[in-house]
Amino acid sequence: MAGGVHDLSGVETIRDTAHVGLTTEVYSDLAAAEALWRGLEADPAVLMTPYQRFDWVCAYLRTEPDAVLRILVVRDPAGRPQMLIPCHLTREHGLRVARVVGAKHANFHMPLFASRAAAALRPGDLTELLRAAARTAGIDAYAFSHQPLFWDGAANPLGFRAEPSPSDAYGLLLGPDAESTVRRVFSTDARKKLRAKEKKLAEAFGPVAYRVARTDAEVTAYLQAFYGQKASRFSAMGIANPYADAVVRGFIAAGACRDARSGDPAIEVAALVATESGRVFAVFAGAVDAVRYSGMMTSFDQDPVVSRSSPGDILLQYLVRDQAERGRRALDLGVGEARYKANTCDETIELGEVTIPVSLPGRLFALKTVGAARLKRRIKRDPRLSAVVERLRHWRAGPLTR
Repeated sequence: MAGGVHDLSGVETIRDTAHVGLTTEVYSDLAAAEALWRGLEADPAVLMTPYQRFDWVCAYLRTEPDAVLRILVVRDPAGRPQMLIPCHLTREHGLRVARVVGAKHANFHMPLFASRAAAALRPGDLTELLRAAARTAGIDAYAFSHQPLFWDGAANPLGFRAEPSPSDAYGLLLGPDAESTVRRVFSTDARKKLRAKEKKLAEAFGPVAYRVARTDAEVTAYLQAFYGQKASRFSAMGIANPYADAVVRGFIAAGACRDARSGDPAIEVAALVATESGRVFAVFAGAVDAVRYSGMMTSFDQDPVVSRSSPGDILLQYLVRDQAERGRRALDLGVGEARYKANTCDETIELGEVTIPVSLPGRLFALKTVGAARLKRRIKRDPRLSAVVERLRHWRAGPLTR
């Protein structure tokens, strides 16, 4: 049995006596949850992805001022927070649907767990806790995409009976010795070829260096190069450029800003540059926390004189070394298939789509969502169907890019 309790802070608590005294709090304000959230992040026992960092979510929500926010917090019988899920509510087909904050910009939408023990919550109990909170908050269904089935060796309770996602993600473990890690990830032949290509790049443009943006001025310079490189790439492909959207650029800038931060930004930007001219040959940006770098976006200069030297591959090798040297334990290159991911990563991060209906209309929504996920996965896994969809996408985007 569940009951709602309201206090003067605007936090709503749902006590569920059927699940060993667990309680669920629902916050509707980011600031009200900040201290609790940051406290969870700072605990070395925490199990989370970089996309559920307070700063990453805060940066994203700055570009969504009208977002209806619901932050779900599950506490144990002693009142200690065990799990946090930042959701925003959307109106879809007349229903109120809760999704994890981040949309397509987040590779992973896993809850933040206080510890591995907290992640061991029984899937059925978690589902009932979420439904109890949803009834009070007027939610018809939860739609949680990109749920890792396992994270850092621990099972994600939301991954139980999840529908397989259309695509998985790809990652690798970083060892304590950076040189050994690079030698493991990149073969002797690959390293030799990259050294030769970097030498040719330096012969054409002067000394080349790996740089991580340390100031807002550097963030701006590297992102401007990224946007220009992406615009050129998408134009050549004949498809619309999502990075042309000022809202998207605002989010990335907010997450990557450096000058006012004492710690790591939510989004870290790195580049391969010509030290004399400042020309940017390639850019990589990713969400970061204390232990992981998670790639969000990458680009390279389309000039044939530059591109034949594979600046993106050179940058990636530097990135792997740098992250290992700085003590991060893992690096992933995000969701979706790509050659550079297959060549670099040694781990497939299986993902699932989770839909939890609450109301009767929510059940119909769940059926439709599951069907769409299955169809998209089938298309992704069938080269012939993928080719047909790609041709249709080019045809539809053609008028936008001419």
